Amino acid sequence: MYYRTLRYYLLLMMVLTLPLVTAGQNFSIKGRLIDSQTEETLGGASIVLRNTPTGVQSNSAGGFILENVMAEKYTLAISLPGYNIQEKIIILDKDIDLDVIRMVKFGSEGTGAALQKTIRSANVSRLLVERPNFIGGNMFYGIPPEPKEVVGNFYLDTKWNLASILLYRDQQVLEGFRVRYNINSNMFEMMEPENNLVSVMPGLRIQNIVWMDSSYKVPRYFVNGMDFKEDGVPISGFFEVLVEGKLPLMRRTMAVFKESNYNTALMVGNRNDEIIKRNVYYYLMGKDLFEVPKKRKDLFQIFGDKAEEMEKFVEENSLNLKEKSTIFQLFTHYNAQYPGFVPIMTQLLDESD
Repeated sequence: MYYRTLRYYLLLMMVLTLPLVTAGQNFSIKGRLIDSQTEETLGGASIVLRNTPTGVQSNSAGGFILENVMAEKYTLAISLPGYNIQEKIIILDKDIDLDVIRMVKFGSEGTGAALQKTIRSANVSRLLVERPNFIGGNMFYGIPPEPKEVVGNFYLDTKWNLASILLYRDQQVLEGFRVRYNINSNMFEMMEPENNLVSVMPGLRIQNIVWMDSSYKVPRYFVNGMDFKEDGVPISGFFEVLVEGKLPLMRRTMAVFKESNYNTALMVGNRNDEIIKRNVYYYLMGKDLFEVPKKRKDLFQIFGDKAEEMEKFVEENSLNLKEKSTIFQLFTHYNAQYPGFVPIMTQLLDESD
């Protein structure tokens, strides 16, 4: 009798809750578009959910709303002639207010048009404010351990960092992916939001990328070397922008494979092969990259008529030119003397060579 009554109540609960489980629920997505530089509202933009018939245009106040949308995972695409395309992954399980979305015109200010203000301002602040799970302890590591005979790896950072990505094609902006960069293959591994699906994108497709460093909790900016030249030739791989301004400072991380030098007979040397990473520092003049000189005299000459002033700055502050943090401070001090300078970081990160 007890089990029969129990089965009855279980069946009754299933019947009562079945409509709540099976009936599709509809929600809305809204937001407002403005120009990232002028902050003027943008009407007439196209807002669509990829691979669906759902879409609207922003009104004269820049506002839009997609109503009665079934709960699902979508890619929201926003486009307006003359502006970068923006795409966002939306997990629609409630009404979503995207608030203000900043659209960036083609060729906005930055280092060789590579640092877009969308990435410099709106996207980075949203990484900090709207996605707290990636700022605390919920970071993904997940790389398999390296074989014992090889020490090190080819990743610029082995951790997955939340990123905003600007593609060359259509100046499309991708948000919400967690990424890591393989220096050797010039490939980005990209993990989709809310799942563990990983895809690979060749570096040649990406113009620039900003990721939120999961260790230091600060944004880091990377630009494609194809946009610049060294000895008149475009460069394969990515450069990190450390100081932006009249004379930008950039860093390229190289990964080299060093074979074991172990001598079995003498039992000396290193038993393991190693992957060693070294940082090389460059300054940018126009589209041309030059390695930062190591000699003191040559270094100060790159600052032109401010060479003596830069040398005096080093002496007054007792700075050691052999330390890479000094190079960072020197370029920061130089660029800060020109109008419009805004530092993109306050200290040099990961300065081990």
